[in-house]
Amino acid sequence: MHWIDPDHLPEITGTVDQFLVNKHGEADGFLLTDGEEVHVPPHLSARLLRDVLPGSQVKVRGVRPRGVRMVAAVAIDTPNGRILDDGPDARENDGAFEKAKHGPMTAQGIVKRSIHGPKGETRGAVLEDGRIIRLPPHEAERFSALLTKGAKLSVAGEGATTSFGTVVEAREIGASAETMKAVGTKKPKHGPDHKGPKQDGKKHRPKHAPKDAHAG
Repeated sequence: MHWIDPDHLPEITGTVDQFLVNKHGEADGFLLTDGEEVHVPPHLSARLLRDVLPGSQVKVRGVRPRGVRMVAAVAIDTPNGRILDDGPDARENDGAFEKAKHGPMTAQGIVKRSIHGPKGETRGAVLEDGRIIRLPPHEAERFSALLTKGAKLSVAGEGATTSFGTVVEAREIGASAETMKAVGTKKPKHGPDHKGPKQDGKKHRPKHAPKDAHAG
């Protein structure tokens, strides 16, 4: 069971506007009609999709990262009962739910808002037509200007399509198809231009030369 008692966490209420979808085709959050973002652990995807629909009234208790209008949910009270994060081991069998259709995909549009991970880190954006764009966190930071509200965005990558949302895991991104740049999939350990100290292969000389053995 989650070590945090949700009844002692701040609560927000609202109406579900749309689900957020990760690259695997799982629901890992939703947006409320007032603009609030709720992150939900993906192991709760099956329960979330079963108990919540766009238009559902929910109460969310969770942790609010600093400086971001979002909540990382620990408990969600729905019309069908409480969804509680009991950890990944409590994942329900989601075999009854649809599997996402995967394949190459492109998307262009205007950014409606950026979206985040559970610690408030930027993870991508939602376009005005509802499609979701995802990037690795370090690349989302690099391309942050393209993920702000009102920005023009064009991406190409691997898509996942479901009845509750479409997502593109970007491999290329830009303000237009002509200006797209490659998205790195792994974060460099020391930055792209870092090189470790070189060893010249020579032994270090002692700081002080030994005294002349024949000195008087």
